[in-house]
Amino acid sequence: MKACSWILTAIWPLAADPAFAAPSVSNVRASQRAGTKLVDIHYDVAAGTNRVTVLVQISTNGGSTYAFPASSFSGEVGAGVAVGIDRLVVWNAGADWDDKVSSAVRFRVTADDGGAQAGGMVRIPAGWFQMGNSFGPDEGSDWELPRHSVYVSAFYIQATEVTKAQWDEVRSWGLMHGYTDLAAGVGEASNYPVGEVSWYDAVKWCNARSEKDGLTPCYTVYGVVFRTNMDGYLSDCNWAADGYRLPTEAEWEKAARGGFPGRRFPGGNTISHENVNYYSWWYRGAPYYPYDVSSTSGGHPDFEGGATGTSPVGHFAANGYGLFDMEGNVREWCWDWLVSTYYSVSSSSDPRGPTTGSCRVLRGGSCSEDASNCRIAYRGSDVYQGFMSKDLGFRPVRR
Repeated sequence: MKACSWILTAIWPLAADPAFAAPSVSNVRASQRAGTKLVDIHYDVAAGTNRVTVLVQISTNGGSTYAFPASSFSGEVGAGVAVGIDRLVVWNAGADWDDKVSSAVRFRVTADDGGAQAGGMVRIPAGWFQMGNSFGPDEGSDWELPRHSVYVSAFYIQATEVTKAQWDEVRSWGLMHGYTDLAAGVGEASNYPVGEVSWYDAVKWCNARSEKDGLTPCYTVYGVVFRTNMDGYLSDCNWAADGYRLPTEAEWEKAARGGFPGRRFPGGNTISHENVNYYSWWYRGAPYYPYDVSSTSGGHPDFEGGATGTSPVGHFAANGYGLFDMEGNVREWCWDWLVSTYYSVSSSSDPRGPTTGSCRVLRGGSCSEDASNCRIAYRGSDVYQGFMSKDLGFRPVRR
């Protein structure tokens, strides 16, 4: 990158749903450090909590889009940033955009405090992203191709997987309000993800939480709110409803990427037990996959001895959007039917999957699955909607 004048910056704190107030970002300014290819991005952030999750996005077209694939950030960015004035993020432009000059560069800094607690909802901004495997046909399966551009409208997604405590609270309410057959679920402890819940259980629980919170349920069967005794029937989704629902496959993947395109995992292009609860598969004394850099084989050494092998939600660092455990821990149910060739015919705007199928999509891998299944692009499911497993849970979204 040659010496140039950087044009600053849009200051866009996340728009607030009344239930999830956003913090305030201000006084954003940026400058290239003299004689280097480093850019210092300063900002101030205020919030009702002590810590927030900060995301920096870059535009190279005057702010028309913020899709430039920058990933070389350091400093006060990501989860756990302390609020205050003159926070600093350093962008290594030489690594991401070497020898480029432009007067149309803009920086956007956003912050969110909803991801700090289980049950908190994080707003994912509307926009385009590249969906699918960015590492070519030799990695993963044909199901992850072709890589294609998808526009997803803004939505909220829970920062963590649904915990056992959260499941129990809504289930208890539901049992007194017509939800008579919700599974009990399993969990290592109250702050661990719930497992042993089927796809039917997940969508009914979303309806119960919606009604408990005074929102419109999303799921119906033959026009009747899906509450109980209708497993095996095709559920319809009211996409205009303001209640909770499962993410579409496209929503899940956009959220998992955290604003950083082209990555293999939410945290980068490698994976290890330092940042993910997964099963490191070794062959002849070394990890089988070159992007698995864990120093220990098998399940996570801190958690594999437990009854479920899972870890507390939020135990590891969040991704760029402030979302936890988007890889590993438990697999997550999505709305879509799994059809291997769907990417070739998918809508480019808010795709909602095929209209029929036999299995629903699972995303994110789990504590008992290997590094390949934890990749963002991985599309997995060989199970039906009634299937249950201790390493299978979910996280809800809202319109």
